[in-house]
Amino acid sequence: MSLEANKAFLKRVPLFSGLGERQLEKVAAGSVRRSFARGRMVVAEGEPSSALYILLVGRAKVQRSDSEGKEVILAVLGSGECVGEMSLIDDAPRSASVITMESCEFMAINKETFLATLEENPPIALKIMKGLVKRLREADRKIETLALLDVYGRVARVLLDFSEEIDGERVVKGKLPRQEIAKMIGASREMVSRVMKGLEVEGYIVAGESGHLVLREKLSNYLQ
Repeated sequence: MSLEANKAFLKRVPLFSGLGERQLEKVAAGSVRRSFARGRMVVAEGEPSSALYILLVGRAKVQRSDSEGKEVILAVLGSGECVGEMSLIDDAPRSASVITMESCEFMAINKETFLATLEENPPIALKIMKGLVKRLREADRKIETLALLDVYGRVARVLLDFSEEIDGERVVKGKLPRQEIAKMIGASREMVSRVMKGLEVEGYIVAGESGHLVLREKLSNYLQ
């Protein structure tokens, strides 16, 4: 991948939107584009951190697992989001694994380039801090959801978080596997299937075209 191609990809990333051409060239020189098929591990929990990964195309899940193999999904990454900055900053092993949910393209920025960019560009360091704060707030909300809501409420929260407004309706585009929802909310796949069926029967969600889900406004009642 050429330097110019790397620059073109980096210009699409909000984190680097304030960089000038010379600074952008430095980052591009220390970057490499990587493609992964669906279900591939991008980084593994516990391994040393050597690069910042920025997702350009696709979706990927951030998850942890225990000694018995039980998995919990901590977050789902979308285009423009980055992962691995914490390990690069504190030099600790990676705290979670990143696995693709569909075909993905990442930009990997090596550790030396990333840390030098932070030192030379305070606005980028501030953006990284804001991103970490956002992640912490989301973790706080997830803890609150797990502590205060029943399984119906937890499923409703996931559906609303993954939805977007289209023509005045809240829609979950594409397929969101029951097993993935289960890992996000600490429930079994069977329980999630029963809840989804119940929500559909009661008219809280409606199956749309191409596997999309249309969420009715009253679904938010489960969050109260």
